[in-house]
Amino acid sequence: AALEYVRSHPLEPLDTTDFERACGVGVCVTPEQIEEAVEAVINEHRAELLAERYRFNLGGALSTGEARNRLRWADGKTIKNEVDLQVLHLLGPKTEADLEKKPKAAKARPAPVEKQKTAVVNGEVGTETQSLLEQLRGEALKFHKPGENYKTEGYVVTPNTMALLKQHLAITGGQVRTRFPPEPNGILHIGHAKAINFNFGYAKANGGVCFLRYDDTNPEKEEEKYFTAIREMVEWLGYQPYAVTHASDYFDQLYTWALELIRRGQAYVCHQKVEEIKGHNPPPSPWRDRPVEESLLLFEDMRKGKFGEGEATLRMKLVMEDGKMDPVAYRVKFTPHHRTGDKWCIYPTYDYTHCLCDSIEHITHSLCTKEFQARRSSYFWLCNALDVYCPVQWEYGRLNLLYTVVSKRKIIRLVETGAVRDWDDPRLFTLTALRRRGFPPEAINTFCARVGVTVAQATMEPHLLEACAREVLNEQAPRAMAVLEPLKVTITNFPAPKALEVLVPNFPADESRGFHKLPFQSTVYIEETDFREEADKGYKRLAPGQPVGLRHAGYVIAVQNIIKDASGRVIELEVTCTKSDVAEKPKAFIHWVSEPLPCEVRLYERLFLHKNPEDPAEVPGGFLSDLNPDSLRVVHSALVDSSVLSARPFDKFQFERLGYFSVDPDSAEGKLVFNRTVTLKEDPGKA
Repeated sequence: AALEYVRSHPLEPLDTTDFERACGVGVCVTPEQIEEAVEAVINEHRAELLAERYRFNLGGALSTGEARNRLRWADGKTIKNEVDLQVLHLLGPKTEADLEKKPKAAKARPAPVEKQKTAVVNGEVGTETQSLLEQLRGEALKFHKPGENYKTEGYVVTPNTMALLKQHLAITGGQVRTRFPPEPNGILHIGHAKAINFNFGYAKANGGVCFLRYDDTNPEKEEEKYFTAIREMVEWLGYQPYAVTHASDYFDQLYTWALELIRRGQAYVCHQKVEEIKGHNPPPSPWRDRPVEESLLLFEDMRKGKFGEGEATLRMKLVMEDGKMDPVAYRVKFTPHHRTGDKWCIYPTYDYTHCLCDSIEHITHSLCTKEFQARRSSYFWLCNALDVYCPVQWEYGRLNLLYTVVSKRKIIRLVETGAVRDWDDPRLFTLTALRRRGFPPEAINTFCARVGVTVAQATMEPHLLEACAREVLNEQAPRAMAVLEPLKVTITNFPAPKALEVLVPNFPADESRGFHKLPFQSTVYIEETDFREEADKGYKRLAPGQPVGLRHAGYVIAVQNIIKDASGRVIELEVTCTKSDVAEKPKAFIHWVSEPLPCEVRLYERLFLHKNPEDPAEVPGGFLSDLNPDSLRVVHSALVDSSVLSARPFDKFQFERLGYFSVDPDSAEGKLVFNRTVTLKEDPGKA
């Protein structure tokens, strides 16, 4: 009780009278009060006691409700003795039946429920698992409530804390506020998807809001295309930011606060070179104790461009958890900013900007990945040094995938060497690449939901993400038929003078979702691999003497003649057809196309051969030496049925028996291009 009171009243001095009242000081619980409380509980549960006798859990009943309130300060041993006495008086001594073990009740099997696959659709948090929702609501994460920041372990309380929290609550109304703060110097990847889901999902699950804030403090690496792509990916995943902000929105305020930090003796201008202050044990700055007025003048000179890059920095006076001393708050950069132009030639660092932007936006939960834990002390220190509202930083584990690289520098190297086309090459795991390959956003959100929120880093196999894609695409992707390696088949006894019309269900498992019409005529094309001149044992598809059915057509075909070219390669089959309802049931049904559309199909495999291409122990030659030469196979002469004629980029289909495919933006009029997203079944060799 004392500890709970102190946590709820962090400021000194404590009200001693109120503290002692909360802790039960001076309360006297008499034996008569204990007797009355126990008797009341026994009377309340008399029927159950008589029925279950000594198997009844009276301790549980005593720990709840009015009895617990009455006996909160009572001696536990005295209570137990009184319970034993009154139960013995009611039931008498234990019998042999009382001593027998209570048989275990058979566990009732829960009724099967339809698996809920979608984690987020159109900004609505779904229910992949109830436990995830509990995590997002903070029930499992044990997050603080808005305005109760001081209850968080390690949170620094100052004499102004409670007043600042009161102002904060007046502004937010107790609303949960989070933010997703990417740097606009690259494309988001699968790890960012977890951060997006956690920040936006936590806010949504708790009736709050989430900001999209660009951390645009390094003008050298920022490009407009990254700003656009980041917001596009956030919205593609199903989230709408409460507001889109930029760190640069607050440059004036940040500069004002930097001056105040100097005036308070908490920052100074330093002239050590970058190389001198790198690492964890750099030499102390000889300028650490320079006069405040001198630092103010020099900082103004920095702003006016009187120092070259690297000649002066503004540093804060603190030691961080990782031993880093006096982190840099401002540095000189003579690079125009994409939003502020050449107004500034000094720019704030992450260590300085991050917590202050959170404070300005009244963020309640600053959710960061684990590597930022070393910056937590500087986060609290800086807000308190300036006497501004201090949010709480919470850390969680990163999400990584095997068989890939996600660092911006390494992806740039892949692009420069021609190993991949660009940031959206479907073999990468950037979000733009996953979208181009055909992964639905719901699948990515479901994957993040299944990974969950943990403190430890999660390193996952790609096939787990692929499994999520199959689940979603099975429900979303209408069926079509395509042939990757076409073999011409001529039906010599075709039953009609012109093409027949075949109805094909968009979703065979649910025909209520509609049909599409396909032409069926005397010339069709099948997969080259669906025919063999000799049928081996276990082979069930087309061969001389072994007919097959044509899916959805209602006909069975049988080989009559094999036509080969000069090299002996089979180039055409002549077959006869029989209606399925009169023919003997074939061993297999194969897909086909008739009057097809030409298309290009791109088949993707893993980009790297080893699980950890960046690990020198696993790949001594570096990640570029680990490229899979078979990561892309392009089929230029594939054929697809006419149902996809009006397909647009990113439309998705299941090509029967082949896998799930998505229309690539490279498609042009008269030539569709498809990317294989995933095969229909997981390749056991990849698991």
